[in-house]
Amino acid sequence: MTPDATLGHALALARSPRTPARATPPPRRPYPWTGTPLALPATAPDPDGPVDLDHLLRHSLRARPGTGGRLRPTASAGALHPVRAHLLIGSGCTLPPGRYAYDAEVHRVFRRGPAPRGAAPGVIAVLTATAARTAAHYGHRAWPLLLLDTGHAAAALALAPQGPGVRVSLDADAATLAAAAGLPPADRWQRIRPGTETEHPLAAVQVTPRRAQRTAPALDRWAALPLPHRTRTPTRPPARPCGTGRLLELLGAATGTEPAWHSVRRPATVTGRALLERRSADPATLGHPPDGETVARLLHTAVTAWPGGPAWCAAVATPAPALLAPGHHTATPYRLARGDARPSLAHWAAGQLWLADTGAALLAHGCPSDAPASQIRHDHLAAGFAAGTAHAHAAAEGINARPVGSWQQADLSAALGDTPGQDWVLHGLALGAAR
Repeated sequence: MTPDATLGHALALARSPRTPARATPPPRRPYPWTGTPLALPATAPDPDGPVDLDHLLRHSLRARPGTGGRLRPTASAGALHPVRAHLLIGSGCTLPPGRYAYDAEVHRVFRRGPAPRGAAPGVIAVLTATAARTAAHYGHRAWPLLLLDTGHAAAALALAPQGPGVRVSLDADAATLAAAAGLPPADRWQRIRPGTETEHPLAAVQVTPRRAQRTAPALDRWAALPLPHRTRTPTRPPARPCGTGRLLELLGAATGTEPAWHSVRRPATVTGRALLERRSADPATLGHPPDGETVARLLHTAVTAWPGGPAWCAAVATPAPALLAPGHHTATPYRLARGDARPSLAHWAAGQLWLADTGAALLAHGCPSDAPASQIRHDHLAAGFAAGTAHAHAAAEGINARPVGSWQQADLSAALGDTPGQDWVLHGLALGAAR
């Protein structure tokens, strides 16, 4: 079976009403990248200075103090934290150049090797996903959630810098990303690092110092370096193969001709404080509808967050129940369909009945049933990225919001009377009124 056929079958299964078979969660393995933990130097805010890695990671991926290790509001909603970051640091950063692994729970980095000659200034964060814990909880629905969660993590990193100079790639080849980060390829991971869980690279974020000339990421220079030596021999037995991991391996290899790097700017109202205070809101706080202008602004943010990503619409209850499509540029949204879509959303979103009474919901939709593997990867990562960006914007405006990642039978094209299977709900962001 070809990768497109394999992933098409897996996508149909993930969208089906079949209940996942829950498995016993695997034991939590210790953080695999060890050595001497290095603190991230704290510096005075200076947008024209070097890339402040402490600020970057503190405002994006760091575990929140006092939350029991909770990292960030994510699509998986299970607090399973499958996404890790590997840092490729060139000149112009608050750490010396080299390869590093970042441990979000202790907010420390571990140096894993030198930087190559000609490394681009700034930092490239390679984002990897591990599958076992999410697969044990969500079964055959796990892998789309892992893509959405990686998109959220990429958005968090892209929004955290204090100045311009941020670019993101959601379609770089996993083999190149793994080699650049000093990671074994997925098919050789257990032979090289037995006892640790395979990490699947899916996205990358580049942050360049303001005063440095923006250059190509030069991943090939990093990839030419040898694999670092292990700093510890794991004592646990090898991790069991995971079917979800195999799907991530196929998705990582599903790329276009050349990886695209897109420039990112965060919404003007999003501040560092808003990023730190952003949370997945309790459904009980989402019952009052936001005003129409707020919905229009957040819908515009979602639509424009990632070029060429899936389409977005908004299900609203006031002033009249309707499904709204974004207007051209910043124009007022227009009515796509009459009626209250929220009860259908509650049924489609794994039976989360509270959605029937939520104030409003932004919906990413696209990725037809016969989409090739590259589009499946791109649409889900881009949906997570856009939802993460809109969530940060909502937090900045005092709007309660909650990502909704799991969708079954959510065939929007069929519901609107069009050809079935052409337009599926991929992701959602439930909204309440301003706090």
